[in-house]
Amino acid sequence: MQFARINDVTIHYQIIGGPADKPVLVFANSLGTDFRIWRDVVVRLAGDFAIVLYDKRGHGLSDLGQMPYSIEDHATDLAGLLDFLSVKNAIICGLSVGGLVAQSLYQRRPDLVRALILCDTAHKIGTAESWNARIAKVEADGIESIVDSIMERWFTPAFRRPENIAYDGYCNMLIRQPVAGYVATCAALRDADLTEAAAKIAVPTICIVGDQDGSTPPELVLSTAKLIPNARYEVIKDAGHIPCVEQPEALTEVIRAFIDVVLRGEQA
Repeated sequence: MQFARINDVTIHYQIIGGPADKPVLVFANSLGTDFRIWRDVVVRLAGDFAIVLYDKRGHGLSDLGQMPYSIEDHATDLAGLLDFLSVKNAIICGLSVGGLVAQSLYQRRPDLVRALILCDTAHKIGTAESWNARIAKVEADGIESIVDSIMERWFTPAFRRPENIAYDGYCNMLIRQPVAGYVATCAALRDADLTEAAAKIAVPTICIVGDQDGSTPPELVLSTAKLIPNARYEVIKDAGHIPCVEQPEALTEVIRAFIDVVLRGEQA
């Protein structure tokens, strides 16, 4: 396990080496998860690219840090980690809140961003009312009280079938996140609106969504793609909010195809 002290927060990360002439890929995970959600994508990309994974503050093995949080705080953490690792001009792949972090990172530190892969995310996610209701429920009754409703958004009925042992594991992952970090990141999502920033993104960008995503539905992700100049848009079939878990092969193919487009564009 690898750890770094970034902005007075201990951040858990993993770096996997790759060819020096290929882009570095950076993965930022979703609310209530840790970087293990990317495993089945990473094993398909490892060796072809250098890869950076990390647990954002309040999640996984990273510190809680000082609260309250903002999306900008999360982006500053990621910027600090990339500076620590001497990574620049990376392709940033963010899922859900990780996608907002990726957008904010570009806004604050464009030198770190070569291209953006925005998975199951948007310029703005949810409403103040929906986030406040979730925060109140978790503070009163714990994360266990929202597991069923969250899993319906994260995964398709096929994945949630009782005999799928992996489904139980992802329930455990959610339940075992620190309540304080989960709630603080909910508040950061509530307060984030990157609508104006999205329209100013000037690096190659693709917006990807599972066709059964219950958290950021395809129409919301498409609206974000339309905000971003020249952004591509791709739907992953038979996937909910976390296609890197349900359909890693299909997602990896989309990521590889997009990187090829980025590299060809730079050589043109």
